[in-house]
Amino acid sequence: MASPDRVAALLEPFARRPERAAVVTDFDGTLAPIVEDPAAARPLAGVRDLLRRLAARFARVGVVSGRPAAFLLDHLGVDGLTLRGIYGLESVDGHGRVVANADAAAWASVVATVADRGRVDAPPGVMVEPKGLSVTLHYRGAPNAEDDARAWAEAEAARSGLVVHAARRSYELRPPLSLDKGTVVEEWGTGLDAVCFAGDDVGDLAAFDALDRLAARGACALRIGVRSPEAPRELLARADVVVDGPEGAVALLERLAL
Repeated sequence: MASPDRVAALLEPFARRPERAAVVTDFDGTLAPIVEDPAAARPLAGVRDLLRRLAARFARVGVVSGRPAAFLLDHLGVDGLTLRGIYGLESVDGHGRVVANADAAAWASVVATVADRGRVDAPPGVMVEPKGLSVTLHYRGAPNAEDDARAWAEAEAARSGLVVHAARRSYELRPPLSLDKGTVVEEWGTGLDAVCFAGDDVGDLAAFDALDRLAARGACALRIGVRSPEAPRELLARADVVVDGPEGAVALLERLAL
């Protein structure tokens, strides 16, 4: 964690003009502890109220995650909060409805077919998680199956046209579209004076890249790295401030809500 004075200086542009700032965060490992069963993940106590207070203060407050948008809506949905699921392939509209990116929706049947095959012949110990517009192979419960999970995912990608993305102790197959956390962060932050993003995994590097692009256009960019035994070194090295786990991330966001 940076010194208190440095953290205060990094947060000052957001406190000075919140109406010109965006606060964006990941979900797993950032607002919620990592758990073995993805369906059991829940945000830390008080997170929903924190997001409500942030949304009432800042120009844009959003969560972008590999989770389906419906999951995010169930566990985080509050007035003023913007949600994007499956790395930007899904959004929640102003009426609380999940809306799929049109190009991604065209791949839904392909993803479903791959998920069905995974249920039958994925490597032993690998858990298959269908997400509608993507499918994830988790090997957290079987670390020795990592190579087999990757090989299976790569074979399915070659067969189906989906693209393999490495994630936290998992491999995900997604449609071949130029959408990720970075495109979402850049969209949300364009035109604002200050933008921050908090994340903890390899998929969050794209969001840091987006902050670099926004900074090159004159925005104040704050990269928050959330430390864990699984956090990639590159992400922590690129962060302007590093906090310890979801508890540290939430504590820092609380300072923005004051």
